[in-house]
Amino acid sequence: MNETLVTLVGNAATPVDFRETAAGSTARFRMAVTPRRWDREQQVWADGRTSFYTVWARRTLAANLSGSVSVGEPLVVHGRLKVREEEREGVWKTSVDVEAVAVGHDLTKGTAAFRRVLRGDPALVAPTHRQKPATKMVSMS
Repeated sequence: MNETLVTLVGNAATPVDFRETAAGSTARFRMAVTPRRWDREQQVWADGRTSFYTVWARRTLAANLSGSVSVGEPLVVHGRLKVREEEREGVWKTSVDVEAVAVGHDLTKGTAAFRRVLRGDPALVAPTHRQKPATKMVSMS
């Protein structure tokens, strides 16, 4: 397989759009990536041009995204790069998508608390709007 894998470091630009389909769970959101460079002449940090990517996720990753990511949060996304070109009303548009393999918060910008999702627990499927998923106590005896 000749796939292009990329890692994006940026911020969630839109809310996560989670959907249940006949083929399974899907989620998508837009991610903004802005390069910063040190301008030696001005002695200041300067922002470059922001690029926007549509990040797609499937199955468990899709459900976990919907309960974990809000607009503006710093993220790291790793996945397969997909570039689409299409004509709309006589104008060619290029879209850049990433089929996510893994998504996490960028811990250089803050802290996060991880909660493991127990497979098969209906209380933990697709929490919305940053609700905390229910926790399940497991007896070790």
